[in-house]
Amino acid sequence: MFALYNPPIKQIKRWSRKMKVLTMKCMKCEKEYPEAADRYVCDDCGIDGILDIVYDYSSIKISREEIAASKNYSLWRYRKMLPVADTTDIPPLQVGWTPLYRARSVEKLLELDNVYIKDDGRNPTASLKDRASAVGIAKAREAGAKTICAASTGNAASSLAGFAASAGLKTVIFVPKRAPRAKVAQLLVYGAKTVIVDDTYDRAFELSVEITKKFGLYNRNCAYNPFLVEGKKTVAYEMWEQMGFDLPDRVYVSIGDGCITSGIYKGFYDLMQLGLTNRMPRIIGVQAAGCNPVEVALKTGEFVAQDGNTIADSIAVGIPRNRLKAMRALKNSNGDCISVTDDEIRSALLEMPRATGVFGEPAGVTAFAGFKKHALAKDIGTTEKVVVLITGNGLKDIESAISVCTMPAPVASDSATIEAHVKTLI
Repeated sequence: MFALYNPPIKQIKRWSRKMKVLTMKCMKCEKEYPEAADRYVCDDCGIDGILDIVYDYSSIKISREEIAASKNYSLWRYRKMLPVADTTDIPPLQVGWTPLYRARSVEKLLELDNVYIKDDGRNPTASLKDRASAVGIAKAREAGAKTICAASTGNAASSLAGFAASAGLKTVIFVPKRAPRAKVAQLLVYGAKTVIVDDTYDRAFELSVEITKKFGLYNRNCAYNPFLVEGKKTVAYEMWEQMGFDLPDRVYVSIGDGCITSGIYKGFYDLMQLGLTNRMPRIIGVQAAGCNPVEVALKTGEFVAQDGNTIADSIAVGIPRNRLKAMRALKNSNGDCISVTDDEIRSALLEMPRATGVFGEPAGVTAFAGFKKHALAKDIGTTEKVVVLITGNGLKDIESAISVCTMPAPVASDSATIEAHVKTLI
């Protein structure tokens, strides 16, 4: 535990000259703003005008050798590529450097040569959202914040609560009434001031922005605060490094607000601009059929808000707030967005852990369901290198896991009965 550090004005100015950020540019009208830790959206475009962090890549000197030599096995091994000052206190929880597994059983089953599972459920609060929270807490410190606000379907909320607790900061968090009990329990255990909104995630998001402005809080919403995507991009750096400084041909990822998709693209884009790679992997977004506004927009060119009806609560987002960046990621990577049914997601809840040993929540295995759908349709080349990104651990929504299993009935404890019963199992 460490105390909140409030940096003096003069030091913030000195830091700004050291930073690698050129500007913050509106994704909608392209208006530019100087970097500020508490600058969120465009003044002219409002909440739809989320900003993009634009770097001066010539100012960043980094090599494969330097990265490989690092003994910091967390996302901070890439600190030179993040918009966080060298002197900023970072939260103590170790986040990132999650395992990348070769899925040989899946390769054999689907007749593919190179399939990998990136398990981001291994982060401190069990989801990829910890990458964003780590950077968000650092930026909150730079802004001199004491209380942080956010809205979430569950994972971002529990992530913020955990990281804020580790840094001695307060939180006010809004979650929709459908948030899984396990995720709400995490918030309460971490001491977050939790507001369960009797409405959808989209309304919870709107309320969090209103409260941020009303009470002068620091906002952690990844689809509102542009610095959060910069934390999520580190998962792309890790894929590259863990594959021997090589790139996958395609990455499958579930889409809700579109922030993780945006982060993957930003990470691979950074690597190209730094001269560390020379191509962009295809990013394949996967949505639930009951909530697929990004898929519809990519195919029709028109965005239409939806209700968000799916078992995969983490991606039940009818109004993706980071849709502009997500659409850029899919288009510029020559990617695609597909959807899978809730039945396909339920099947993946069992199929993926039984084939890989990795336990994912519904939103996490949605990416695997989409990958399997493409594989069975022969839309993936046999020799393509494929990474399926699992964004959250299955324990985040244990009720969904239980719903697809048959719980065994108790068996009498005498040896004869047990032996007879085991014979039926083997």
